[in-house]
Amino acid sequence: VLELLRGVQKGSEDRKRSLSRLRWALQNKETQQKFVRLDGSIRTLIGIFTSSLADMQMEAARCLHELSHSSDPAVAEACLPVTSYLLTYLSGHSIEFTELCLYTLGNLVVESEAVRKQLLPQGIIPVLASSIQSPHEAVLEGLGYVLSQLLQAKEAPTDIIPLVLDSVLPQHMIQLVCSGLKARTGAAVEFAWCLHYIICSHTANEALLSLGALPALTSLLLDLASEIPHNAPEGLELLICPVLRCLGNLLAEETSCEGQVRDERLLIALFLILQRFLQQHPFLVQECLWLLNNLTGESDEPFFCSALLSLDLLPALLQLLPCSQMASVLVLTVLCNVAEKGPAYCQQLHRQHALALLLPALALPDPEVVGQCLELLHLLFLHWPEAATDFIRQGGHQALAQHQSTQELQERARALLDMVRQALGASTFSCCHTALSAFS
Repeated sequence: VLELLRGVQKGSEDRKRSLSRLRWALQNKETQQKFVRLDGSIRTLIGIFTSSLADMQMEAARCLHELSHSSDPAVAEACLPVTSYLLTYLSGHSIEFTELCLYTLGNLVVESEAVRKQLLPQGIIPVLASSIQSPHEAVLEGLGYVLSQLLQAKEAPTDIIPLVLDSVLPQHMIQLVCSGLKARTGAAVEFAWCLHYIICSHTANEALLSLGALPALTSLLLDLASEIPHNAPEGLELLICPVLRCLGNLLAEETSCEGQVRDERLLIALFLILQRFLQQHPFLVQECLWLLNNLTGESDEPFFCSALLSLDLLPALLQLLPCSQMASVLVLTVLCNVAEKGPAYCQQLHRQHALALLLPALALPDPEVVGQCLELLHLLFLHWPEAATDFIRQGGHQALAQHQSTQELQERARALLDMVRQALGASTFSCCHTALSAFS
């Protein structure tokens, strides 16, 4: 390492070769640590990085980029003196050079709070804002990477997001995300995650809503779903995932923004995505169900619950019950949202043979799934007593008896059996005496 550094410092004809060899050496963790401890090592790299020789600048930039990959905060902090130059060169003489500077910055801010604290007063947010109108996909993708790393920092809600909101970044991010189908897909993915991190901070949703984020993202999801039957481009799921999260989290907030979305096509889009990606990318099932839960969860607004039934999407929803533990919980939660709307909705659930699918779920060993099952049964029995009759006819009381060893479930199961007794009458219910005795 020392030999390579001396070769770089000598300024001989072999300097570029020494830099190239150094770049490859710096891919090693130990070499990175040894290099930054050498006197004058970073200063030498910065000197070449800021020189007027383009090819030497590029090699120095590649060396700095290799250093930025280090997971050792000491290496990142050794690179503190270069941050102001990296910002300056974001308007560099070549796309590749600018891209290198962006990814080096992004890597450094991940590992070091000291780097982040230095970059903010140096004006990283205004610099990124001025770069977001670049016509180059590679530059935009790198910019999105830097911003996403900043927005995941622990101090982001207090120190970074307010600066972002005061800039032009949010408006342009929404536009770039929504152009993701036509072009710039990589950048669209990065900026979609940026929006997600901002929304998760719970400090900026009103600002994003005022910029039209909800209708824009809804329209994008409809467009994404419309592409699915027509040979959807590879990697489309990478954009769909953060868009679903953004919409789901915006709707989860108590900001009455649900009133801004009244389009049953959104449900069709969700089920098209589920159908298309269920086998290849099952992680999207949970994302779709989380959004569906938030669409149907508004207590005094039955629009999406009604649409779910009128579009005959309930069978497709019920088929998702066995997908995974989390999918089961979310499907049952959506069904509870529907059942909470009253007798007409519970009658529809009953007609769609929901009970037949709930019985296997009651047999599962997962307390969370069973608990959600019991909640749904409670709502069904409360609003549509005929469901209680069917439940007993199908042997449901025996399924409830399996959970007598779990105190919380036992009490809820007993309460359900009491509801059934009241619905059927004591004489009709005598056939269930054995099951009842299990809970005494």
